[in-house]
Amino acid sequence: MRNFLLIPHLKIQNANAMSSPYTIGFPAMTAWFGAVHALQRKLQAQGYTKIVLDKVAVSCHHFDLQTYKGRGDFVHSIVGTANPLDKDGNRPAFIEEARCHLEVSLLIECQNLDPDEEKRLLVDVQKLILSMKFASGDVLAVKNCSLQYFDEDKDQNQQLKPLLNKLMLGHVLIERRDLVIESMNEGKDALDAVLDYLKVTHSSAQDENGKVTWSSKRKTTGWLVPIAVGFQGISELGQAKNQRDANTPHRFAESVITLGEFIMPYRIESLDQLLWKYHIDLEDNLYLCQNLTTTI
Repeated sequence: MRNFLLIPHLKIQNANAMSSPYTIGFPAMTAWFGAVHALQRKLQAQGYTKIVLDKVAVSCHHFDLQTYKGRGDFVHSIVGTANPLDKDGNRPAFIEEARCHLEVSLLIECQNLDPDEEKRLLVDVQKLILSMKFASGDVLAVKNCSLQYFDEDKDQNQQLKPLLNKLMLGHVLIERRDLVIESMNEGKDALDAVLDYLKVTHSSAQDENGKVTWSSKRKTTGWLVPIAVGFQGISELGQAKNQRDANTPHRFAESVITLGEFIMPYRIESLDQLLWKYHIDLEDNLYLCQNLTTTI
């Protein structure tokens, strides 16, 4: 029996949309895992010492990226916030931060769940969520959390549909690293492989009467987006000056970007296609989040 905590219709304001140093959009998977890990630590501090929240699915119901494109503008501009005026009445310098308002549902797999603590757990989770940050954003509202169950010994298709219905109407994020690997096998480098599926090609055709028609196409169908899924170490493990945790080895790292796809939940064929988990590859210094059905 697999146990899941459903956090439905979580409304978040001013979440971090700068998912990596060079992509803006839906918050990185590492941000969602960070919030889930923080929730786990808070629950363990309240007496649920054995509980582990280790797999996550994200369904997006609404997304509002705080950008603006005026008439005649070629690019979008970030709608930023500003600090109060200084003593001279001037606007102080600040760093632009991409923000978004969104509404999501999180499906989190729970390990070592005590059946006698389920009712109390839901009450405590409801209180904790309202006091937490998710992807650096403030929680405005959340519907009542619930526990869902999935028995692998029974008909999986029959159990999967009710679970997916609770993630509707929305789009769940899955990993499409397979498309990147396919392009890299054709000789492209990693960045070109990602851009190959994101670019839109415009072409024109002229008929016998001289009328010109324009058409646009992408390499493949689907709502594909670049997503940040973790980090790769670029230095040796060691100690850094003034690091916050003196007991944990430190290393510098850079973001890992790949392709993701937003799909409607009814297209999910298995539970593992929906869920993300941590994956650590010490040989290549990779610290990733990936779909359960995806392998390195």
